[in-house]
Amino acid sequence: MLLLSSAGESFFQLIFILIVFVGILALTYYVTKWIAGYQKTQGFNKNLEIIEAIKISSNKYVQIIRAGEDRYFVIALGKDEVVFLGELSSDQLKEIENVESVTSQPPVDFKSILDKLAKKN
Repeated sequence: MLLLSSAGESFFQLIFILIVFVGILALTYYVTKWIAGYQKTQGFNKNLEIIEAIKISSNKYVQIIRAGEDRYFVIALGKDEVVFLGELSSDQLKEIENVESVTSQPPVDFKSILDKLAKKN
């Protein structure tokens, strides 16, 4: 009788731990969504926007920043410093027309790949 009660107790402990784990996952999900929404509203309708950034080394970046309607600045960012490199006009910027059409490939069709593999065998 002692063996049965310890097995039942272990089963209930497992169920309790699973419920706590799922609860923590749900709490983490909702807190993350709340923080993302909060940060999104903090950056809404501001006068500064990062237009483009490129990584030079592990902690160094060059960024183009739009300030206001039509002023663009180029800055270099390091771990502990920000250096003003220059100012650009809107005419000097290259417009990226459709990034997806330039960089993306057509989506892979799993059925066609599976059919090709089936024909080989």
